[in-house]
Amino acid sequence: MSPQDEPVARVRGAIEAVLGNRFTKGNRVTPLKNGDEIFPAMLGAIEQARHRIDFVTFVYWTGDIARRFAATLARKASEGVQVRVLLDGFGSLPMNTDLIEQMRAAGAVVERFRPVVRWKLWESDHRTHRKILVCDERIAFTGGVGIAEEWMGNARDPSEWRDTHFQVEGPAVLDLRAAFLTDWRDAGHPIGRPDIGVRPSAGVGTMEVALIDGSAQIGFNDAERMLEALAAAAGDRIMIQTPYFNPDPAIVDALIEARHRSVDVHLLLPGPHIDKRVSAVVAEDEYRPLLDHGVRVWIYQKSMMHVKAVLVDGVASVVGSVNINRRSVSKDEEVAMVVLDRSVTALLEEHFRTDVADSVAAEVAVPEPPLLRRVGARLLRPLKPEM
Repeated sequence: MSPQDEPVARVRGAIEAVLGNRFTKGNRVTPLKNGDEIFPAMLGAIEQARHRIDFVTFVYWTGDIARRFAATLARKASEGVQVRVLLDGFGSLPMNTDLIEQMRAAGAVVERFRPVVRWKLWESDHRTHRKILVCDERIAFTGGVGIAEEWMGNARDPSEWRDTHFQVEGPAVLDLRAAFLTDWRDAGHPIGRPDIGVRPSAGVGTMEVALIDGSAQIGFNDAERMLEALAAAAGDRIMIQTPYFNPDPAIVDALIEARHRSVDVHLLLPGPHIDKRVSAVVAEDEYRPLLDHGVRVWIYQKSMMHVKAVLVDGVASVVGSVNINRRSVSKDEEVAMVVLDRSVTALLEEHFRTDVADSVAAEVAVPEPPLLRRVGARLLRPLKPEM
């Protein structure tokens, strides 16, 4: 094995050995940066659909983009395309219900995933956090973007969130559709007879992709094991972007152990424009011990940073909906793809470095947290398993 192939083999072996997931070949994954690239690509794929559209999202809020998605999905349903829309019962609460009725009136099947009702409080804490769009089993999308005006634009100012989504073509499209069907079945719909007549194009690309179905379960789901496996496999560098940093201690230990192997570890987190202030307090409490081990932590200053990406050794990229927090790995339905490809990883590393240029080092951003913040962090510690 050549030195160039060795890091690829390490990551592939770690995922297959720890999770049992196999990589499919012949895929093409295209990173899309911010709403200016993401929304036109998604709406274009919906427009081109001729047979079926499957869509699940945690966030569906308000704004022109919310109306455009509803109108486009409704139009495709009226044309005879099978349209199935699954909205998380909590994440979609701000959505205008008129948009739901618009889609239903056109023939789309629209469901709420675990609607928030008082007599089912035990379900209210377990959400679908996935963002998946599959059109005709030909093209799919996943990542961190919700359907809301916050994601419009190009992260030029605090009103435009910074995020990344991914367009997927090839055999991995079926893996994403399977993840959609997991939640669709949970919403009370039968999976139905498989349509073997519609298949993704084979050999559209050269990328290997393994899908991680992070379904909620007792204990930690596969998303947790994936993160641990990647940290253990890293030999040179790990670059992590996450909006909400509240890792399980096992992940913290894995990152520290990587540093002891002289692996460079970089962590990029949101700063003053974070949408949940309590998450910033928790994240600071978690990353400060990592600074003592040489982990570089960067605080993004330009807008809300919502990117979810893990990059390993310049050869592997993790893309999807998973946050590096307890909720993602123990309570929510999540999906992630491990992509083995140097070109995709190089592009995402370039995006990472661009975002670092719009950031400050954590030591500079918050050199020493004030007393009130330290007290707040201590009071929040018992709640961390829920966040």
